[in-house]
Amino acid sequence: MPPARTGVAVYSAELVGALRAEHELDVFVSEAIAGEAKRAGRNDAVHSAHDFIWRHQLAPYDLTVYQLGNSSLHDFLWPYLFRYPGLAVLHDAHLHHARAAALMRLGRTNDYREEFKANEPDSNSDLAELAVAGFDTHLYYSWPMTRLIARASRVTAVHAPRLVEALREAAPDARIESIRLGHGERIGSHEAARASARVRERHGIPANAVIFGVQGGLTPEKRVPQVLAAFASVLPYTPSARLLLAGEPASYCDVEGTIASLGLRDRAIVTGYLPSDDAFTEYVAACDVSINLRWPTAREVSGPWVRALAAGRPTITMDLAHGAHVPALDPRTWTMPQSATPEAPVTVSIDVLDEDHSLRLAMRRLAADADLRGRLGRAAGEYWEREHSMAGMLDDYRRVLALAQTAPAPAADLPTHLRSRGDERLERLLQPFGLDADVWSNI
Repeated sequence: MPPARTGVAVYSAELVGALRAEHELDVFVSEAIAGEAKRAGRNDAVHSAHDFIWRHQLAPYDLTVYQLGNSSLHDFLWPYLFRYPGLAVLHDAHLHHARAAALMRLGRTNDYREEFKANEPDSNSDLAELAVAGFDTHLYYSWPMTRLIARASRVTAVHAPRLVEALREAAPDARIESIRLGHGERIGSHEAARASARVRERHGIPANAVIFGVQGGLTPEKRVPQVLAAFASVLPYTPSARLLLAGEPASYCDVEGTIASLGLRDRAIVTGYLPSDDAFTEYVAACDVSINLRWPTAREVSGPWVRALAAGRPTITMDLAHGAHVPALDPRTWTMPQSATPEAPVTVSIDVLDEDHSLRLAMRRLAADADLRGRLGRAAGEYWEREHSMAGMLDDYRRVLALAQTAPAPAADLPTHLRSRGDERLERLLQPFGLDADVWSNI
């Protein structure tokens, strides 16, 4: 939740605001985020997760809902997930990086080994030693570390339909559902034109220049170096084009250095962190083409991509399994695959094995073809209305919340440390005095 600077925080705030019209909700966050909210004067917005247990003890909740991503900001959720099973909404289909880091920071190597073995029963358990030895690499993406959550939750939900099949295969006894990702707001052509005019004036961009944009945190996983290189190769054909990098560069991604090395200082613009949702929306709407690449990927549905669809922007995306249902053009042929739906294409999709070549083809054609940009943008807006509006997401949440409230409590076979009640030390301390830890735990 805000003030955390993440897409999941924006999503959660929008969702909570909408669901409060139908449900009584308490929102729990990490102690750090709760402290920031309190200092900002948002005292009634969120509670520290430490308050969950006593509040639940006094007046049990009908259902606990967890919003979980592959981020250290979500570390605090894991003990509650297994002790208080509910609806687990996975924003990433891979959680290995965050979970391994959380356990390793505390020196819990044996707990990590047990979780790896239980989550990945078909893999050699010795592979866990890669993480134990400190090899935090892309290999983590090979082992999602989500099976235990699916098996221990009343219901697990994901945002991409294709991920339902994958998670059911990993946890056949789990209840897996799909919830459409509702994000952003529909932006009409006149509003987008006004946003474009403001951004162009702010950054000195000519009115006739085609603006390519990358929005959100600027990381290697978003292929920022590859986008910059492709943009440089396209400039001889569209010398007035601009690349607008609307976000904060990651500490491990030297965006400014790459811009300088490619001679793009007068063509590529880095805005830094955008402090408000309105500012982010403005920069999305101002682009003529939004580039939303991910590799390697935790198989998340991109929030900036969804917002670009809402703004009616043509987009360039990566052709990945969890997005195979999205109608897309292949820039090598400018046709849709034969297996695709008969719907109009809403994006141009890049084959990761032909990334550099295909990305250059896509950017060069979209820079020159205003008619194609218009067709893709109109189809994108219609697709957003159908697949990513808040109304559609709320319909899915109503269905899944009802399922989760009536689903039986799971009986998953969990590693010993995940079955712990957390009061073993209290029990040892009270034992010499003949006192029962259960009694004291309930006070």
